[in-house]
Amino acid sequence: QVQLVESGGGSVQAGGTLRLSCAASLSFDRFNCIGWFRRAPGQERERVANIYPGTGTTNYADSVKGRFTISQDKARKTVYLEISSLKVEDTAMYSCAVVPRGSLCKPSAYRSWGQGTQVTVSS
Repeated sequence: QVQLVESGGGSVQAGGTLRLSCAASLSFDRFNCIGWFRRAPGQERERVANIYPGTGTTNYADSVKGRFTISQDKARKTVYLEISSLKVEDTAMYSCAVVPRGSLCKPSAYRSWGQGTQVTVSS
């Protein structure tokens, strides 16, 4: 069972940049994809980005395209999420999760959620 640890969140002003990290306890060759999600108070969890470690292919939610960048460092077993031009509406708990190799990368397939890292953006 993989363990995921998120870090890098904080309180920032609108317009700033943050880089979140998701460190995994197992190598990425065990996963089909790795995703970043966020949940704002009173809202549904939203997948904001994912990456396929084998190919490096990335996908983004329409709501974050152009501002969010997902990347990976396989040697460090870490996936990053850089958020630029932060907006107040980006305030949420950000978590990462994985889909095991052999499973399709659909929202219901993600597992092994980390505890999350809080991002709070003020105007």
